[in-house]
Amino acid sequence: MKPAKPAQAARSVVATRNPERTRGLILAAALKEFAAHGFAGARVDAIARHAGINKRMLYHYFGDKEELFRAVLRRKITERQAWAESLSGDPTESLPFWFETTCKDADWVRLLQWEALQGGDTVIDEKQRRQASQQAVQRVRKQQARGLVSPEFDPRHLMLAMRSLTMFPIAFPQLTRLIMGCSVSDPKFQKERSAFLKQFAAAFRPAAGRAVKIQFK
Repeated sequence: MKPAKPAQAARSVVATRNPERTRGLILAAALKEFAAHGFAGARVDAIARHAGINKRMLYHYFGDKEELFRAVLRRKITERQAWAESLSGDPTESLPFWFETTCKDADWVRLLQWEALQGGDTVIDEKQRRQASQQAVQRVRKQQARGLVSPEFDPRHLMLAMRSLTMFPIAFPQLTRLIMGCSVSDPKFQKERSAFLKQFAAAFRPAAGRAVKIQFK
């Protein structure tokens, strides 16, 4: 085995002394690589290079590429769950928030797009991700019970509609440009879209003076 170069040895020492920082660097580099090439096309050596470590260190922390992909997913899901819990539940607040957040997190959308193309009928870590989705639907049910969201809507369809409204422009930037005449990255478009979503979200609220029984499924 060839001796490690001085720079590589130094990075290895830093990685060993600060494992949390190293994990963070690997996960950030992995998100970029998976978003750019999908799970099948992503290369572990490219991830290690962008993280500034050797590939052996990456395998030490995550085992293999699938475990690394799973770790990226779980980190993003945990992050987004924390954001969701911090919101009031009012759709006029949450819809603009999720759109603005997605504009800053396009790699997450690209990763999901690659997964849709490559994943087939099942996806990596499906059980935990299904549970996370069910928790999101349950949050909508709680919002309905609190009177923030109309109970006339099926919470599952409502959650899907909210995801679509906030993610579509980033997922399909070419259609956004054709319809709006400007790029999704245009600050003017993003400001107008947030204002539209705040206005549109009022349609999700209960109609004044009308009581509807909530049916949980």
